[in-house]
Amino acid sequence: MFENFFSQRIKNTPSSFIREILKVTQKPEIISFAGGLPNPISFPQEELKISMNRIADKYGDKIYQYSTTLGLDSLRQYIVDRYKKIWNMQISIDNVIITTGSQQALDLIGKVFINENDKVMVEKPSYLGLLQSFCLYSADFVQTKLNDDGLDIEELKKTLKTHKPKLAYLIPNFQNPTGLTYSVQNRKEVFEVIKDEDMILVQDDPYGELRFEEGDRIPYIGLNQTEKNIYLGSFSKIVTPGMRLGYIIANKEIIHMLETAKQASDLHSNIFGQYLISDYLYNNDLDKHIEKIKKLYKTQANAMVGAMEKYFPKNIKYTIPKGGMFSWVTLEEGKSSVDLFNKAIKKNVAFVPGDPFYVNEHNVNTLRLNYTNADSETIEEGIKRLSEALKEI
Repeated sequence: MFENFFSQRIKNTPSSFIREILKVTQKPEIISFAGGLPNPISFPQEELKISMNRIADKYGDKIYQYSTTLGLDSLRQYIVDRYKKIWNMQISIDNVIITTGSQQALDLIGKVFINENDKVMVEKPSYLGLLQSFCLYSADFVQTKLNDDGLDIEELKKTLKTHKPKLAYLIPNFQNPTGLTYSVQNRKEVFEVIKDEDMILVQDDPYGELRFEEGDRIPYIGLNQTEKNIYLGSFSKIVTPGMRLGYIIANKEIIHMLETAKQASDLHSNIFGQYLISDYLYNNDLDKHIEKIKKLYKTQANAMVGAMEKYFPKNIKYTIPKGGMFSWVTLEEGKSSVDLFNKAIKKNVAFVPGDPFYVNEHNVNTLRLNYTNADSETIEEGIKRLSEALKEI
């Protein structure tokens, strides 16, 4: 009925594969490894209640009123101080804009940078939310494959030489969907290849704080070495996702253009949530809280790996997480993870087939498992059910 009214842009954009799967997994009998959901027991609910009362008493009607597009100054300053402390990043409050989650950050970047058929380089596989978001702006995606230690350098060189992408989108830490992390050496090699390219580099880092092993964090690619770096961060994985608060760090000229785009989108992100998260951050030990999340997720990751070792056929490969929220499973060549999904859902277990993480590839032999939103016993039962489906294909 409305076919002639819809824009070509929206007709060319696929619906979110994960959102469609999550509709199926609402049944209580289904064990879901599909969504990238933080575990609710990691939310600092009592501390947030205290902050809610405090901001109501302290700020009154300000927490209910319209606010500035760039975001709450205290929250932006917290981000500046944290990045200076951790990375010695040379930024000020003018380099930060608050967004409605990382997903809006991607949408704003698409609005600001992408013209129809502009080349955008992404990892192979890449985050499906990015592919869906940039598809709205008719981006022409080119993929560079991932190895165990990061981007394939030789393929990266060929990609840049052949396609001359305008923008590159990378997830260097505990990548979604594979869970892989770029090594220090790989990051140096990537920067050497791209440093003279006329290209914007977007580094998305929603999982970087969730490193299970002790040791220093690995610096970003080209940290403080180029004005063309854009960094994305989020409070969803380390405080709470429901407030939908993320942020972009970039040079002032880019921030100004992003501010203009955001004014046209939503005027500003939820100001109540900004006051709440800011108060929580200034009155609690975030690092101590993150340590609790890491301990929880490491236990869950170990439970999943242990169950896969116990139940999976020996010819199935999977990544062993060192942080983040995902494990990436590779079936035998020629097998389809979509076929596996159709069998698994009948056994009341769900996951995300690999197809939506690739550009124009179908019936791939990979799939993503999330381990953060189930306890160890549930994880084992779910993997046991999945192994039964595996044997059928």
